[in-house]
Amino acid sequence: MKTTRRFLLKGAATALLASPATARAQLTDNLFAELRGSLDAVDLGMRPGVSDDQSKMLEAILKEASAERKPVFLPAGTYTVSNLNLPDFVNLTGVAGATRLVYGGGGHLLSAENAERIQLTGLTIDGDNRWLADYAEAIVQIGGTDEVVISDCAIAGSRKHAIALTGCGGSVTRSTISGAALAAIYCLESKGMRFADNDILDCANGGILVHRWKAAYDGSIVTGNRIARISAQAGGTGQYGNGINVFRAGNVLIANNSLSDCAFSAIRSNSGSDVQIIGNQCHNSGETAVYSEFSFQGAVVANNLIDGAANGISIANFNEGGRLATVSGNIIRNLSTEGPYIPDGFGFGWGIGVEADIAVTGNVIDNAPRAGMLIGWGPYLRGVAATGNVIRDSAIGIAVSVVEGAAATQISNNIFQNTPRGAVIGYRWQDAVTRDLTQSGAREFAHLTVSGNSVL
Repeated sequence: MKTTRRFLLKGAATALLASPATARAQLTDNLFAELRGSLDAVDLGMRPGVSDDQSKMLEAILKEASAERKPVFLPAGTYTVSNLNLPDFVNLTGVAGATRLVYGGGGHLLSAENAERIQLTGLTIDGDNRWLADYAEAIVQIGGTDEVVISDCAIAGSRKHAIALTGCGGSVTRSTISGAALAAIYCLESKGMRFADNDILDCANGGILVHRWKAAYDGSIVTGNRIARISAQAGGTGQYGNGINVFRAGNVLIANNSLSDCAFSAIRSNSGSDVQIIGNQCHNSGETAVYSEFSFQGAVVANNLIDGAANGISIANFNEGGRLATVSGNIIRNLSTEGPYIPDGFGFGWGIGVEADIAVTGNVIDNAPRAGMLIGWGPYLRGVAATGNVIRDSAIGIAVSVVEGAAATQISNNIFQNTPRGAVIGYRWQDAVTRDLTQSGAREFAHLTVSGNSVL
């Protein structure tokens, strides 16, 4: 009898009626192989549940499948593998939550270089906290591959990064990544990666890192991820311990992520021009919740909710060329004067800090123990408009620089509620030097316009 798709489906349905448990397994294995043309790795010699290292067998199967451009199905079970070098084309699929690749040690786990396409789906990849060789950056390490697809996977137990991608395009989606000794995902020189809808948990030094060797267009998208409990075991003052970290990567979109309990920043962009940080939930950040700093030009920070941090949002380093931003529609609350190191300058406990060529509008800041806003730092102040904001229960509403060299700043039509040390106070560096400027209109400072504010 000629085998047809209809015949296979009819047979599978009949088997389900007769023996549900057995038939479902047959439907998963047989239909996947027959209807999609995949190779079943167990049929070709892989043995689930044995302690032997099966790397050579799996690598041979993947090479055969690569040559024929066929996917490989790895049935449920645990397989010990080490030093697995993926060929030019890989489409390896398992049963989500049930197919486990466990690192046996001795160098690296999965690696690919200059491949045409690498797709990993439905796999649990466990580094077992084993030693990795110096050349291995992660338990999943891929370089020079234009199309990387990692989806519905669980990746855990790496002594370094969980995933390292260098010069790659593609996506990492709907996966759970946990327990990395460095970062969950380290992406270098991206060709437009997308990181979406992942759970990233309990990593020792970082969540998602999007970095470049030199400042340039990157175009990565980081959206819909849940990132929690990111430590900074390597120490420092912000190099580590960030949920999402951008370094020199331009045009990165960071949107609609939920981040909690990051040792330093929930989101930190260092020298990342044209970054957009939009609609994120940032809870219990150890230092500044959202940062755009150093030599960047262009940042949009909008509609984020920040609850619990040492500082709220910082758009900083005009002295390094950092400039040009909008900060709008954010809610910032419940800040603290305590941070992960002893601060210099103004200290911790302020809501929004800005310096050059920035519009700050429509934000609500509640319970900032030191100041609602910090505008300028010494002479590093130019072209700031703070309008239409609500600041309440803050020791000072706005601390603004009145040092010589500060330029063109407007503070207007804001509402200040319960700011006992003043609504708008002029500062020379960290020292308050004026009375409340909402009363005098700041006429003595040529660079400063203070008007139309309500002080309750």
